[in-house]
Amino acid sequence: MKTHKVEQLIIAAVAFFWCFLMWFATAAFAPSIVVEFSLTKAQFGILASSALWAAPILRPVAGYLADRIGAPKSFAIVLFFTGIMSIVSAYAESYAAIFVTRALVAIAGIAFVIGIQHVAQWFEEEEMGAAEGLYAGTGNAGAGMGMLILPRIYGTDYSSAFLHLGVVALVIGVWVLVRGVSAKSAEQADMAKSTATLRDTAFVWTRFAAIALMFAYAMSFGLEIGMNAWLSGYYKMGFEDAIRQLGFSSIRDVQIAAGTFGAVQSFNASLFRPFSGYMSDLWQRKNWMPFPIISKSLQYSPRIHWLMFALLAITITMIALTIAGLSGNVVISVLILALFGITVSFGTGGTFAIVPLMFKKRPGTATGFIGGVSCLGGVIYPLVYGGVENIHMGYAYVAVFFFIPFMLFFAWAMHWDIHPEDHGIGKKEGWLGK
Repeated sequence: MKTHKVEQLIIAAVAFFWCFLMWFATAAFAPSIVVEFSLTKAQFGILASSALWAAPILRPVAGYLADRIGAPKSFAIVLFFTGIMSIVSAYAESYAAIFVTRALVAIAGIAFVIGIQHVAQWFEEEEMGAAEGLYAGTGNAGAGMGMLILPRIYGTDYSSAFLHLGVVALVIGVWVLVRGVSAKSAEQADMAKSTATLRDTAFVWTRFAAIALMFAYAMSFGLEIGMNAWLSGYYKMGFEDAIRQLGFSSIRDVQIAAGTFGAVQSFNASLFRPFSGYMSDLWQRKNWMPFPIISKSLQYSPRIHWLMFALLAITITMIALTIAGLSGNVVISVLILALFGITVSFGTGGTFAIVPLMFKKRPGTATGFIGGVSCLGGVIYPLVYGGVENIHMGYAYVAVFFFIPFMLFFAWAMHWDIHPEDHGIGKKEGWLGK
């Protein structure tokens, strides 16, 4: 079958976009669900975090499968299962049934690592930042699209939305199976397959650089998905009076407004992700390396420095979100949120401009670990937001008590001038036997 890397990029991006749309469709209807079932702030925090429970466990599995059986088959498995569960959730008649079925639909979020592996198998090193950014940015837009469009199309009728999303997922799954190709060469596919072992997996999981990149992704993508699940409810609970003063009176109107505000973060995090990949490529070409401690001798060192800049920007804008929330001004909050989404894109795009280059022989395994365990952030952050007394303070708490330690570890883990990916708990020879 004749194909081209651009076609494979489109296949990966469309499949991930639809997975992301299904994944956060629950968040798009959060205000309706909160009102219908009289949820408290803490209960909403649990509902928001439940969308991320499967990702830390199953994303590593998805990365292993992508290496082992190829990305197209792995994508199809995810689309078929979550599409069917989305259809089932449309007929749920109790909150418990909706909660369980939507938690299963959220398995769609593991598709990210499959597409990262797929794109890495088709594009060259000098194109990696832009290609991975285009893939992930297009896919991530599904969350913002859901929050912006779904309430406008379906109002408060989330059951119909869940049904239609599931049916389309099945159609996309068939298309991926028919036109998807695992890699541009049989040799490349065989190399990925040969390293899809438990020993290689354990080796990657114990490398300091992999852990540091996982923290970086927890600060960016883990944060992004946690915010996707949280923001609609946050704007309803934290700014409801201000939203009503803007002329939104009914619960449907408040839901549309809250979803629109929340979508600002997701859209910017998605739209600017290709730009982040481009900036990583640019820093690489210009050889920009402004930070001390971090290695300046690696072939891809400028990309690491770009990512460090992104992590600093994310931390600063998180604190700014708290300040904006405490001001009570919803307009200022949304403006800061727009800037915040851009800084998040810097982190997500910057991370996966590095991973395929640092872990060339184990792209799926590394992506599964970094892109999977980092999703724990998406579980934990909404619980922190919902657990603090003042709903606006959670952002600053996360920035100070999570992000600052993460950045310090990242800087230390990236100080080695030779093969930072080999340094970790135990020697390479001990893990791999060679």
